[in-house]
Amino acid sequence: MRLASILASIAMTLATGCVDGIDPRWQLDHDRVIAARANPPGIASGESATLDALLAHKGAPTSVMAPVGAIPAGDPTLAGTVTFDSGVWTVTAPSEQVLDQARANLGLDPGAPVPLPIGMTFPGADADHPLVVEKQVLLGTSAENPAMPAVMLNGGAPGESITIPGDVDVPMSVEVDDAWTVNWLTSCGTMHDDDEHAAFVHVLPDDPMTGELAVVIRDVTGGVVWQVWPIAATPAE
Repeated sequence: MRLASILASIAMTLATGCVDGIDPRWQLDHDRVIAARANPPGIASGESATLDALLAHKGAPTSVMAPVGAIPAGDPTLAGTVTFDSGVWTVTAPSEQVLDQARANLGLDPGAPVPLPIGMTFPGADADHPLVVEKQVLLGTSAENPAMPAVMLNGGAPGESITIPGDVDVPMSVEVDDAWTVNWLTSCGTMHDDDEHAAFVHVLPDDPMTGELAVVIRDVTGGVVWQVWPIAATPAE
């Protein structure tokens, strides 16, 4: 798939907030890329990062996968920063001389972080329809992905698996900086306020009673962390 097609598909997904125009963005029971990640998201000259993503699958649990393709966009000076070896895509920050040239080309201040957009592809439901996403890596600066903060679910901390009551609002929240982005997703019930720091899920009698619950948290530097739990709802009395 050509880079222009990859980036066009990414833009359409972000603009609609839906998956293929059918499922809401919080729906896990669909083939889609939930969140792309660079490990770490910011790298100084000579440092490297690897690429992966959290994927949802129709009728199957989520998984963490490396991309099958990764194409750097942006300034052509940085075209050689992304390489593939033994099933792993790696981003390596070039020398300061190359970064200075990229800064000049992009109109950035001396010493400023250099954004590198990368179009990533993953296997889709069939070979003709790969899953696509864009991830930005910052070159010329070191940054780490955030640690997973404490999550509250229905008044307590969730364990390794979650059981919730059916046909009631079940609240959940996470304490992070107001500038950070939080997304809640589920394949069990309906998620409300899915892009708020505090949300709730409601499992109606006709909804799937089992599935997964996920939260994805992004900080202001492009760092991302996620957690996924198996979840089940008990029938309403």
